[in-house]
Amino acid sequence: MTRRKLFLILAATTAFTALVWSAARAREVPKVATGFVANIICSETFVTGLEPGRIFSETMEAMPGTSLITWAMDTKVDRARKDVTVTLFGLGRSHAVYRDGLGCTLDHGEAPADTALPPATPQVALLPEVAGPAVVAPQNPQLAVALDRAFAEPTQPPFRHTRAIVVMKDGHIVAERYADGIGIDTPLLGFSATKSVISALVGILVRDGKLTVDQPVPIAAWQNQSDPRHAISVDQLLRHTAGLALGSSLQASLTSTLEPVNRMKFMESDMAAYAESIPLESTPGAAWNYHDGNFIILSHLIRNAAGGHAADVMRFARRELFGPLGMRNVVLEFDAAGTPEGSSQMLASARDWARFGQLYFNDGMAGGKRILPEGWVKYSASATPNAWVGYGAGFWTNRGDSHGANYRIEHGWPRDAFFAKGTIGQYVIVVPSERLVIVRLGRSPNWPVEADGVFDLVRDVVAASGKATLAGGN
Repeated sequence: MTRRKLFLILAATTAFTALVWSAARAREVPKVATGFVANIICSETFVTGLEPGRIFSETMEAMPGTSLITWAMDTKVDRARKDVTVTLFGLGRSHAVYRDGLGCTLDHGEAPADTALPPATPQVALLPEVAGPAVVAPQNPQLAVALDRAFAEPTQPPFRHTRAIVVMKDGHIVAERYADGIGIDTPLLGFSATKSVISALVGILVRDGKLTVDQPVPIAAWQNQSDPRHAISVDQLLRHTAGLALGSSLQASLTSTLEPVNRMKFMESDMAAYAESIPLESTPGAAWNYHDGNFIILSHLIRNAAGGHAADVMRFARRELFGPLGMRNVVLEFDAAGTPEGSSQMLASARDWARFGQLYFNDGMAGGKRILPEGWVKYSASATPNAWVGYGAGFWTNRGDSHGANYRIEHGWPRDAFFAKGTIGQYVIVVPSERLVIVRLGRSPNWPVEADGVFDLVRDVVAASGKATLAGGN
């Protein structure tokens, strides 16, 4: 056989294998797409209280390419049963079910591990109150202009669909505004800003000696010393350097439905078991790859440490984090196995997201009590090598010399800023040098990066907050 023939055979074989793989993965597209839509519509209908048509149109508009298939989606919302069913071309049926206190869960034909959540035990908040019961008007004209611009829509797409903005200085709200149908107590989906909350819960377990940052994680499937995944640490999961071959979660588009991580999220009843079954694509610690599987595994660790059930996780989170911060409008959602969907499924009011940001502004303290271990905030904001977007340990960051950090700084962000970020326009931004916490929630495309207006918002708020001393909210 000539070298040329051998080359042609190898090329043909490779192409055929790729085609078969792509076809197999393509069959998952309807299920992934309908699972995403069912879960979002369920959460924002029955937890947030928005109209399903608005949820669908604003969300799909923010995700490039989805118009190619959304016309063929059929969505049924049953308000009596509190569930949502979505199909695509009559296929890929996904069913999401609402449960009081636990939000929505995708139904894959198995009964959820937990069906009820005990009522919350009243707690006195340690964090001082951030504002009174009324919406806080901007405390100077410059802040009013900043919010006007953030809520204004461009004359043509892409549109911003800003839903809520809260600006805090020195722990008090100095400006806030909400879109129609949304108020100070409305729980809003944070998408991947949820990862930063999971990072905080991990920090609390580190504080209590139940987890160690730099040691192999206690995952049963990885305990064999000959398994290269045995070396994966909490730090590597927090920084997205664990090396698991789950694809990427950086994009919110039609093509992202082919990523294995989205099979995990929308086709598996036990997300953590699926993520923990995946082999390595790189040596732990060697490469940066942002995907939701890392934080699903961290969520599994939290569940195990808290007691093994969704109710245990919520008791732990309320006692150690939400309660001390006065976060009263929070819903953390779970998969059918009882593991928090800690990669993207926490809903909280904009004020509660701001309270969470204030914990990090306060270096992990609330009312004189240490919530996060000493040094955890600095660790969270420290740059991860090779994370080109500028990423720390559960937070995005402007510290270090990444492309993303430098780009944000060129567009007016302070160098010391770090932030929780969720896809299509969710931000909890901490700016220590300006004594600011800025929350922006909405439905905006990830690209172009200016589409959500956050560069202008941060720049405008920093300038406005320096104009005069700002009084606390009423």
